[in-house]
Amino acid sequence: MLGLMQDWPLTVDKIIDHAKNWHGDREVVTRSVEGPITRTTYGQIHDRAKRVSNALKDWGVKPGDRVATLAWNNDRHIETWYGVMGIGAVCHTLNPRLFPEQLVYIINHAEDRIIFVDLTFVPLLEAILPHIPKVERVIVMTDEAHMPATKLPKAEAYERVVAGQSADVVWGDFEENTACGLCYTSGTTGNPKGVLYSHRSNFLHTFMAMQSTVVGAKTTEVILPVVPMFHANAWGIAFVGPASGAKLVMPGPKMDGASIYELLETEKVTFSAAVPTVWQGLLTHMRENNLKLSSVTRVLIGGAAVPESLIRAFNDEFGIEVLQGWGMTETSPIGTLSNMTPETANMPYDEQIKYRIKQGTPPLGVELELKSDAGQILPHDGRTYGHLLVKGPTVARAYFRQDDAILDHDGFFDTGDVATVDELGFMQITDRSKDVIKSGGEWISSIEIENIAVGHPKVELAAVIGAAHKKWDERPVLLLKLKQGETLDKQEHLDFLQGKIAKWWMPDDVVAVDEIPLGATGKIDKKLLRERMKDYRLPETTPSA
Repeated sequence: MLGLMQDWPLTVDKIIDHAKNWHGDREVVTRSVEGPITRTTYGQIHDRAKRVSNALKDWGVKPGDRVATLAWNNDRHIETWYGVMGIGAVCHTLNPRLFPEQLVYIINHAEDRIIFVDLTFVPLLEAILPHIPKVERVIVMTDEAHMPATKLPKAEAYERVVAGQSADVVWGDFEENTACGLCYTSGTTGNPKGVLYSHRSNFLHTFMAMQSTVVGAKTTEVILPVVPMFHANAWGIAFVGPASGAKLVMPGPKMDGASIYELLETEKVTFSAAVPTVWQGLLTHMRENNLKLSSVTRVLIGGAAVPESLIRAFNDEFGIEVLQGWGMTETSPIGTLSNMTPETANMPYDEQIKYRIKQGTPPLGVELELKSDAGQILPHDGRTYGHLLVKGPTVARAYFRQDDAILDHDGFFDTGDVATVDELGFMQITDRSKDVIKSGGEWISSIEIENIAVGHPKVELAAVIGAAHKKWDERPVLLLKLKQGETLDKQEHLDFLQGKIAKWWMPDDVVAVDEIPLGATGKIDKKLLRERMKDYRLPETTPSA
């Protein structure tokens, strides 16, 4: 027997329809690529997105065709986003931080027909144009006054395109499992892989993100998504904002501490989301200029493990709660969040911090398991390491245009992370499986050592890699990028770790490096780091010896 409820397909055009109908005057503020702060509303975005849809239809774009964006977080990007998806085409967000070779591979693999590009990235697109022959047309997201001279195919100014179209177009009218968005992994091992979101998965992910334990946005909120729209849909905020009627503040191309601070204060932002490096830059700016934040109550930090020092700084110096999140492109991206439970909420902050530095618990809609190499389910005791696997309606079941199976026999996706889960359900990532350090048959968490080491006042960035050892197979080496003007005292940094990690985890060496490379999503690129250190050898006298 089936239920007797209406068939109302979960398609994302209904999200921006809702924003127009019930929150049409709510502002969307953008620091534009051209410079000035611009202001629009959900009602105006809805109208202009429909004009984008009509332009796409005039150009012969059909349901399932891929239309790419190479753009910052701004109002035009949102308009293009919904204009593409509303007619059943697939919005492919390109990450400009990838290597040009990777961009070429992605554009060709996706068979993008049209690219909408911000002024910033016109030179990048021009440089790779000879290698992307299937791109038919490029729309530069600016007005006629700022339109550059370019040889990009059929190049037009975005504002001219929008002005020349009607807003009369039918949205939706297709099945909810229709493809909606395409986002490629950062490709640190092999070629990037395409994750193809459906309308249904994005709609359900929006519901998930609106839970109070996730973003929990209300109409009264002012949200600044610093995390880019090309990072798994700005962690869902590009849908959550219109769905909740919250005011959105879009940072455009300027991510430095001063620029972010200005938007947080002038627009009275209450909630923001970004990777740790962005918040480190903001904290540095605020400390150097003796500044405070008047309206922000909490921030979501993800993309890489959050150091304890960063969580404490927000709480102790500025009274702001840090919600740490873990996820990945393949999970849309919500996976877990570090919300306090009844057991931890009443603890003194120094005890709470043991849980706040963990990646947390899954919200409704995400199943999570730890499994051994043999596929056995492992205990949640906070000590047993295992492969982290996830399952749910917003988790990928296959990669775009690849036939390889990516789910196990229970339908779980292996995230490639190694983790523990404690008795209260808090998950903690200890390593990527390809980065794990095995010493004497036991695992050492490089991430945990890094998060402590970076709290030293002389350290800007820290990374831990494994080095070959005759007796123990591998031993950890701590690599430090020191702040400007500082010099390395190895023992000082080893002493800083004493009592905070197991003795046998203690690095066998500390090395100062000029740079610790970051990947396209802000995570430490261990693969490149190991390549650079391939000729390194441990000193003969080490703690493990």
